[in-house]
Amino acid sequence: MIKLKIKTGDTVRVIAGGHKGSEGKVVRVLREKNKAIVEGVNIISKHVKPSATNPQGGIVKREAPIHISNLAIVDPKTNEVTKVAYVEENGKKVRVSKKSKEVL
Repeated sequence: MIKLKIKTGDTVRVIAGGHKGSEGKVVRVLREKNKAIVEGVNIISKHVKPSATNPQGGIVKREAPIHISNLAIVDPKTNEVTKVAYVEENGKKVRVSKKSKEVL
């Protein structure tokens, strides 16, 4: 399993594919599949069988996972796409934006 630089709660922008340009917050990261679920991006219609929690059943809209390589972290300071560097600060390893040098 590879080390992923995207974590839950990060604001990301889609840089490739059908949803290119959309932005959202990472809801969940699926490390074993190298995918992430981003809020409001890659919405699919899923047919759901009636169950105890959803007695009506029907069609439900929800976010589908999107590959990590199609996502880029958005710099909170400049609001541009940026790469991530790891720097040691006060004895702790922290993620830093390469463009603005700000801690993510």
